[in-house]
Amino acid sequence: MTDGAVPEAAAAGLTVPPPAHPLAMLTADEIRAARAVLDAAGHLGDDVRFVSVVPEEPAKAELLAFSPGGLVDRRLRVLLLDRANGASYDTIVSVTRGAVDHFEKIDTVVSGQLPILDEEFETVQEILDADDTWRRSLARRGLDVSTVRAVPLSAGHYGYEGEAGRRIVRSFGFHQDHEQDHPWAHPVDGLVAYVDLTARTVVQVIDDELVPVPEEPGNFQDPAYTGPARTTLKPIEITQPEGVSFTVEDGVVRWENWTLRLGFNVREGLTLHHISFRDREMGRERSVVHRASIAEMVVPYADPSPVRFWQNYFDQGEYLFGRYTNSLELGCDCLGEIHYTDVVVADENGEPRTIRNAICMHEEDYGVLWKHSDLFAGSNETRRQRRLVISFFTTVGNYDYGFYWYLYLDGTIECESKATGVVFTSGYPEQGREFATEIAPGLGAPFHQHLFSARLDMAVDGQFNAVDEIDAVRVPVSDKNPHGNAFGRQVTRLRSEQEAQRQADGSRGRVWHVVNPDVTNRLGQPVGYALVPEGLPTLLADDSASVTSRAAFATRHLWVTRHADDERYPAGDLVNQHPGGAGLPAWTAADRSIDGEDIVLWHTFGLTHFPRPEDWPVMPVDYAGFALKPVGFFDRNPTLDVPRSSNSGHCHGDGQEPTCH
Repeated sequence: MTDGAVPEAAAAGLTVPPPAHPLAMLTADEIRAARAVLDAAGHLGDDVRFVSVVPEEPAKAELLAFSPGGLVDRRLRVLLLDRANGASYDTIVSVTRGAVDHFEKIDTVVSGQLPILDEEFETVQEILDADDTWRRSLARRGLDVSTVRAVPLSAGHYGYEGEAGRRIVRSFGFHQDHEQDHPWAHPVDGLVAYVDLTARTVVQVIDDELVPVPEEPGNFQDPAYTGPARTTLKPIEITQPEGVSFTVEDGVVRWENWTLRLGFNVREGLTLHHISFRDREMGRERSVVHRASIAEMVVPYADPSPVRFWQNYFDQGEYLFGRYTNSLELGCDCLGEIHYTDVVVADENGEPRTIRNAICMHEEDYGVLWKHSDLFAGSNETRRQRRLVISFFTTVGNYDYGFYWYLYLDGTIECESKATGVVFTSGYPEQGREFATEIAPGLGAPFHQHLFSARLDMAVDGQFNAVDEIDAVRVPVSDKNPHGNAFGRQVTRLRSEQEAQRQADGSRGRVWHVVNPDVTNRLGQPVGYALVPEGLPTLLADDSASVTSRAAFATRHLWVTRHADDERYPAGDLVNQHPGGAGLPAWTAADRSIDGEDIVLWHTFGLTHFPRPEDWPVMPVDYAGFALKPVGFFDRNPTLDVPRSSNSGHCHGDGQEPTCH
């Protein structure tokens, strides 16, 4: 359904001037204009909330055809929720034309629910505090409702009668001794409430077992708990007296031979666009990745108990983790010469909110780039590696996640997630828990995974690529291998979407080469980039489990699809309470050709966490990621022109160029 343009849009403040580029970051004026357009069209009201406002990126063909100075129609996708009746709407608004281009009511039975609002989480506390059954269950445990914090969580989908089409969350309770007390140390186990967010009622309270509430605090911010701070660490200062080596102008980053554009939205957080590398020998910019993002993540828990079996969270599709992006602080989150970028998001009333210092960018020394001391030539050469770091941090409930993209001098790209924060806790009775670790006296932490899906819209020296699976293979003794020392590699072209649903295999050193069949290097080989996986476990839930259907993307390390503009999120557009089967399994059912086509790689990576006592009361950072490494993309080492280091006090010279020593 299309409403058309609102009359006198510009005079009414319903339009804004177009941005200079279609991928420019969202501005406060654009958010205000989108709200005004929807209001003028009669789509708002006292109970209507803005669930999300994200830029509706133009079709890929339009982006590739765009040139500076071209016309931009700035469109925003706005998801609306009427809290009075649960009605949900998917809209697209042009803020350059002042028009509602699309307005559709969502069938929440079929399509699932919109992500959960902060306002709804706050409502759950009020609902439970007033519920007699909940209060009696707390009294059974000697707890007053005023000291128990409700922790409402996404409900998933289990086919329960009466839940289809209703906005449901499931809530635990955590005891809080005082205002500064971390309630994660005191889970009220054996108890869960199912809450209808629209009707504002408790659907069911399950009081399964009495488990003692752990008493020991976990207040890691309190010196009385942690003890005095150590005094042995000496300061580390990172300085760049001549300034940084990169520039940022209108969202475009240039560093050494790299160029890219920054983006941000509340669902994916940081996005990178048009990543290219200037090949000095060829004398041209060469594309590598058209668009890169973390497109979804799921955190499935392994406790099968009656009150916890449903625990699995899609922190992007259900919670929109970009809206919880931290404001980063120099010396704490980022160290050195830092360039910060603010981002603007919409709050739940459709008003702009600026997140200060949301994106951090800096350079890091990364040790030796290359080195050789030659016996015959008498040479002794060393060069230092350096990387550009682009990152943001978000806090979703108890966990904090940092996402770091690294660009290296040699053409390598890496992505790394950093998981920290507080593990989700449970009670730990004397008889123990099979699927949890005791991390403090009487305090458990269920086994779980953190699985991320990186969406990599590849463009290796052009838009049409193919994928080869590369395995290291043993060669049996034969006439051609009489001494048994040979080993080789097996190259398998992945030709269709069904063939390209793959698992990593560390025993075979498996990597995937994204190649351009139409472009060769000087040796006649197709130019390429290798996706190098860590190969840690994918989703461990049973094939029949609800989360397996809903998070099918996490069952494979690799999926490859033919590019389509509307295929953005691997678990589907609406994840909250969706029955499953959306996203990658639905798209790949067509089994489209991916050989020499415009293709997208979806890479699952992440952690399987068996919590340790050392993870309590706050978890040291755990890491997961992957790399994209050039393979035949360059004709030789692209860092031969990196100069010798000249850091004062660390090198010496004899009138010639300084020599590392």
